Amino acid sequence: MADIADRVAGEVSKVVYGLEEELRIILAALLVGGHVLLEGVPGVAKTTLAKALASSLRLGFRRIQFTPDLLPSDIIGTMVYDQRSGEFRLRRGPIFTNVLLADEINRASPRTQSALLEAMQERQVTVEGETLPLPEPFLVIATQNPVELEGTFPLPEAQLDRFLVKVSIPLPGREVLRRILRGLETIERWPVEPVAGREELIEARKAIWGVEVSDPVLDYIIDIVEASHQHPDVRLGASPRAAIALQQLSRALAAMEGRDYVIPDDVKRAARHVLPHRLILSPEAEAEGRRPEEVVEEIIRRVRVPVP
Repeated sequence: MADIADRVAGEVSKVVYGLEEELRIILAALLVGGHVLLEGVPGVAKTTLAKALASSLRLGFRRIQFTPDLLPSDIIGTMVYDQRSGEFRLRRGPIFTNVLLADEINRASPRTQSALLEAMQERQVTVEGETLPLPEPFLVIATQNPVELEGTFPLPEAQLDRFLVKVSIPLPGREVLRRILRGLETIERWPVEPVAGREELIEARKAIWGVEVSDPVLDYIIDIVEASHQHPDVRLGASPRAAIALQQLSRALAAMEGRDYVIPDDVKRAARHVLPHRLILSPEAEAEGRRPEEVVEEIIRRVRVPVP
C-alpha cells in the first residue's frame, strides 16, 4: 500500500507542485471508495491534480463543466432513437468513467446536483427506469470556488455528506510558484505515466479492511464525533456516516504509511478533512466569522488522546 502511494505521489508531483498532503488525502479517499470536494480559487491546479491522479493509475477520466443550464441528462446520458434498428438506445453520459471531475459543481441547479447523489452513493445510475452500474473504481472529484458566490447554488447537507473528504487547495508559496514557472515546459509535455493499474488499486482497497482499529482508537473516533455535537458553536454535528468515514480514512492513511494498525495521529489527520464540511455552525458563530475548520481544530485539542 505504501509503495502504491509513493509511486503515485512521485508521478503526480511531475506536474503538480507543493500539494503532497492534499494528494495523499485524495488517494486515501479513492482507496476507501470515497468522493472528494476540492475547494480553491481558480488556477491552483485542481483540474491538473485530478487528471494526473487518473493518468498515474491508468483510470478513465472525464471532466464536466457545471453551469446553470446543465441538465441531469448531460451527466448521466439519455435515450436516443436509432433509425437503423428502430429502437431507442442509451447514449451514455460522461459519468460512465473512473474519475469524474465535476468542475464548479455549485454553479449547477439543485436538480442537476442531485443527479449525482445515486451515482455517488450506489455506484449506479437509472435512465428511463433502467439501472446501470458504473465502472469500478468510481471517484467524483468536485470543485468549488470559495470566494465567488454570485450565481451559485450552495450544496445541500445531503450532497455534502456524500463527499468523504473536503480538501482545500491553497495558493502556492514563493518557492512553489518558482517551481511552477520553471517547470512549464515539463507540464506541457505531460510526463505522467501509469505506475499502477485498476487491478492493483482494487486489491489495495481490499487490504484496507485488514488494518486494525483497536478499541481505544475506536473510542477516540467516537469521542471526536460526540464532541462535535457538544461544541457550543455547532448547531448540527457529525453524523454516523461521518464516523464511518473517519474510521475508513484513518485506515487508509495508516496503510499508506506502511502500518497495519491505526494510531491517534491518523485519526487527527483524517478529521481535518472528514469533519469540517459536515458541521453546521450556529447562527451566532457564523455571525462572528467562525469557520468549521477552526472548530474541528478545537475539538482535536480538547478530546483526550488514548494512551498506548
